[in-house]
Amino acid sequence: MRAFRTLTLMLLCLCASGAALADGLYQVEVIVFRQSADVLSAGQVAPDDWAQLARPVDASNSRPLALNNEASKLSPGKGYQVLLHQAWTQSVGGTPDVVAISTGNQQFGHYPVEGTLGLKQGKQIELDSDIWINQFDSTGSLSDSERIKQTSRVNVGELTFVDNGNTGLLVKVSAQ
Repeated sequence: MRAFRTLTLMLLCLCASGAALADGLYQVEVIVFRQSADVLSAGQVAPDDWAQLARPVDASNSRPLALNNEASKLSPGKGYQVLLHQAWTQSVGGTPDVVAISTGNQQFGHYPVEGTLGLKQGKQIELDSDIWINQFDSTGSLSDSERIKQTSRVNVGELTFVDNGNTGLLVKVSAQ
């Protein structure tokens, strides 16, 4: 019985140390795109607190783009439009780490594309995406939005496609 308890304790320690080793910095790259010119309204506009407490992607964590070849395949001639393409470093561990991404000129607290991406370590990396693609009226006020809100699992080093009808994400999480 004592040997069984010792073995169990050793296995628990190994599992805990394995999880600790999985925590760390990863390079994350995302491409948000539209497949057609059709806009599918979310039936609501992006909330003013769209970023909530997420850490912004800025000069301190931004990284060079690596998926330029993939982005170039999403050309207007093939019926696609790249709406956002960003890369950054992000911590991935047992609790979600959430970053805020955006592109374009800010108007009354909103961007043409804005949203959050959360990553959490599990058997695979769990991705929680909440992206808003916004339209503005002639006064610069938010008039309509499309939304990509999905939870997905991604494998480190593999390109993952998140399908949302006529919009989608390409996401790659790579070990540093």
